[in-house]
Amino acid sequence: MSVHGGDAAPRGARLNLSAAALRFPQLTLFLMLVVARAGAKAYFDLGQREDPAFTFRMMVVRTIWPGATTQQVDEVITDRLERKLQETPYFKLTRSYSKPGESLIVLELKDTAPSAQVAQIWYQVRKKIGDIRETLPAEIVGPFFNDEFGDVFGTIYAFTGDGFSMEELRRSVEGVRQELLRLPDVQKVELFGVQDERIFVEISPQALAALGLDVRRIAEQLQAQNVVAPAGVVQGASRSVPLRVTGQFDSVREVQGLRLEVGGRVLRLGDIARVFRGSIDPPVYTMRFGARQAIGLGVSMTSSGDVIRLGENLEATMQRLHEELPIGIEFAKVSDQPRIVRNAVGLFMRVLGEAVAVVLLVGFLSLGLRAGAVVALTIPLVLAGTFVLMRWFGIDLHRVSTGALVIALGLLVDDAMIAIEMMARKIEEGLDRFSAATFAYRSTAFPMLTGTLITASGFLPIATARSQSGEYAFSIFAVVTIALLVSWVAAVTVTPFLGYRLLKERRHAAHELFDTRFYRLLRATIEACMRRRWTTIVLTLVAFALGVVGMQRTEKQFFPSSNRAEILVELWLPEGASYRATEEQARRLEAALEQDSDVQTFVAYVGNGSPRYYLSLDQQLFRSNYAQFVILTADVAARDRALARLRRLLHDDFPGVRARAFRTPLGPPVSYAVQFRVMGADADRLKSIAAQVAERVRADPSTIDTHLDWGERSPAVRVEVDQDKARAIGLSSGQVSRALAAAISGATIGQFREDDRLIDVVLRAPPEERASLAGLHNLQIPTAGGRSVPLAQVATIREVLEEPIVWRRSRIPVITVRADIVEGLQAPDVAARIDPTLDALRADLPAGYRIEAGGPYEDNAHAQGSIVAGTPMLLAVVALLLMVQLRSFSLSAMVLLTAPLGAIGVAAALLVSGRPFGFVAMLGLIALGGMIMRNTVILVDQIRQDLDAGSTAWQAVLESTVRRFRPISLTAAAAVLAMIPLSRDVLWGPMAVAIMGGLLVATVLTVLFVPALYVAVYRVRRS
Repeated sequence: MSVHGGDAAPRGARLNLSAAALRFPQLTLFLMLVVARAGAKAYFDLGQREDPAFTFRMMVVRTIWPGATTQQVDEVITDRLERKLQETPYFKLTRSYSKPGESLIVLELKDTAPSAQVAQIWYQVRKKIGDIRETLPAEIVGPFFNDEFGDVFGTIYAFTGDGFSMEELRRSVEGVRQELLRLPDVQKVELFGVQDERIFVEISPQALAALGLDVRRIAEQLQAQNVVAPAGVVQGASRSVPLRVTGQFDSVREVQGLRLEVGGRVLRLGDIARVFRGSIDPPVYTMRFGARQAIGLGVSMTSSGDVIRLGENLEATMQRLHEELPIGIEFAKVSDQPRIVRNAVGLFMRVLGEAVAVVLLVGFLSLGLRAGAVVALTIPLVLAGTFVLMRWFGIDLHRVSTGALVIALGLLVDDAMIAIEMMARKIEEGLDRFSAATFAYRSTAFPMLTGTLITASGFLPIATARSQSGEYAFSIFAVVTIALLVSWVAAVTVTPFLGYRLLKERRHAAHELFDTRFYRLLRATIEACMRRRWTTIVLTLVAFALGVVGMQRTEKQFFPSSNRAEILVELWLPEGASYRATEEQARRLEAALEQDSDVQTFVAYVGNGSPRYYLSLDQQLFRSNYAQFVILTADVAARDRALARLRRLLHDDFPGVRARAFRTPLGPPVSYAVQFRVMGADADRLKSIAAQVAERVRADPSTIDTHLDWGERSPAVRVEVDQDKARAIGLSSGQVSRALAAAISGATIGQFREDDRLIDVVLRAPPEERASLAGLHNLQIPTAGGRSVPLAQVATIREVLEEPIVWRRSRIPVITVRADIVEGLQAPDVAARIDPTLDALRADLPAGYRIEAGGPYEDNAHAQGSIVAGTPMLLAVVALLLMVQLRSFSLSAMVLLTAPLGAIGVAAALLVSGRPFGFVAMLGLIALGGMIMRNTVILVDQIRQDLDAGSTAWQAVLESTVRRFRPISLTAAAAVLAMIPLSRDVLWGPMAVAIMGGLLVATVLTVLFVPALYVAVYRVRRS
């Protein structure tokens, strides 16, 4: 019975894969060549994209109710729809806004909703809303559903046309769209910024009243002529002949020629009104490129596509189509994801190459030329096998998987280094090459397998995380696990096969190997720690406590800004601002950008946000007071220079506009850095509470531009109809509303058919009358008797203030206090500092009201919580692996106790380097535990082997640690140095720094702390 109580198993009886690889060399070589060839092909066949495939569990439901107030839309439309949407399977929340004439709801599902079921859930949503459609007002338009809210249009072109109308330009772009849809890897091609056309009939309401006409009569006569109705079919003896009646409008001139009967006279519509064709006025959403109105064309890739191949096909096709387009129509690429991905993947491949070079250098310097050559030849084969399995499981090359490959590289050489180091040592001790190779398998294969599985298990919480961030980062677990398993197989087959042929047999006395000056000093240091076991343990615990404190002092981050050479600018005018006012501010910014030498191109979207051209974009929808710019610069340095100038410009030259310029972020979409939600029933009380929250947020020196998302009340004109007077002359409120709409906004009186399009015919007043409120009193309202009366005779007109917008979160009214932060700070840190200052407010809140932290602070907590939720499974899997390998509760517990020690080095590395502790760094901290336990397992298993061989407990602990020092330190050095190239990356840098610092410290503790802990637990005394 050994000290630890475990039972020894006969090792020689196990199947020896190393011996098999050596006994069948031709087969082994053949398999190596097959893997190398397949891996090379798989690498070039792997799809390439910017971000991993991602399921957007969001759906947009938009409903239009012309003429309704914010309160009416909120109560009658939004609330009813949200109540029904709460019945949706996997319902998480709804976020909605109601404003005059419009309701928009974003339905979000729980992260646990299976990706394969999301499409079926969206079908259920449509069905549920359809069930209550008849309970909604008959006048509404919609609801409209967008369940492709997360589609990414990685390539966007902006088309402009000199001498062409927007309709003529649209027709040309539609032709381009048809061509692009034929390309492989293209899922969808959409047009942006297209303006609906109208046939406008402009006539003064006074002129209509003088002629005795009203909107209804004109509409009736127009529809009577334009109707498409069956005229019958003549049934002959041999065939049937359908009858066709002409007269439907097919040109503006025919609309002008519409004949109206007025008081016994017949008038042409064109004689009494101006009839012309034009775009919807005012526009709802426009795209501008080069300070001119443009039409955008966005290309979305299939989920299994290759963005590089798609980019090449698009480039060739667009060059061909450019020659076929009419002269004067030009286009430019305003979003080029293939170029970004090509550069990003190329950069990561260079980083991977640097990491390979570093690892090889470690191998050659530490193991010698021949043993280092074995490791050098093993690495390409492991990578080849990894590429084959990535291709098999459908894992593309993207931001996450390429980072995972670099992380894995520092780990996948561990097994090969351990195996070749053991083989070389046994050859030096006098064994022949075959015996040394097979001994390495018997001695280290299964501890290595257990360590490999434990290391892979360190990434298990990523796989089990039920969050957007976890799904985004899943490829880390998949790629690292694949690489580690392939590396173990290679270590027990390829490494001994190559070592057998490259290593030379040398015979030395066994004591000479570990009797050098260095090893004597190491042995003395380890033995000193074993003798002063409790001092060593206490010092380690103190260091761990300092590490925990240090982790609290690190900057907190969710996801960093990306390194794309782009700037996003948002212009928010006050709620209720017109499209024209927003466009005017956009034109002013365009003029300034044209003078900036660092700005290459820019595109503006007015009345709506940019299409989702990259995964993390926080897309804004249908806001007339909103404009967004996407600004492209030559490189990151130019971006930062332009960003600084742009922020000064927006601050100094755009008063009255809430303007912000920022870098494109990574990770899940987030709007403002600091957000606090105030929720409750009453709008006035909500505003009062939110104002107090805003004061506290504004008081923090780190915040910028603190504001509420509701905005101030905006002016409206209320027309209060005197019902008694109206009824006396045969008027109703509905007639008054229709007359006002016809005069101010226009009334649809028919439709014009052109090819596959239906174009509304709109009757409205001339521009000078539509833009003036002063003439409303004298507006002529037609009555049922055929005469007209001025509006002032039947109604009182007065100005009022009303809510411009009402936000809800799962049916509860909510005001969000939002702010940006000072450059260089981290959003979760700022929000965490502000949140406690709101506790006094929370204590005094009325029942039913609450204040919640949102934004990156909330998302980071949720993402980290989802990762931490996988810790029990991690511990269970690791405990199982340890028990299978060690068969001892005490030894398994000892190994588990070493896992958190990496926090000491992580805290020190992050604090010294100034890197933040974010979601990705947290993944590194968790994975680090697996790496540490791997080394501890191998060491503890070596101690057990020595005990089984008859060594005393003290000598077994001491000599096992000395013998395992070189493979442990070599593998740690390879992992740490391999992270150096990755540490420069924006996304992966904090993780790389965390792993480097944690593994460096943990390696020292493995060699010094674990022996002290072992002799303390088992009360081992020096013989």
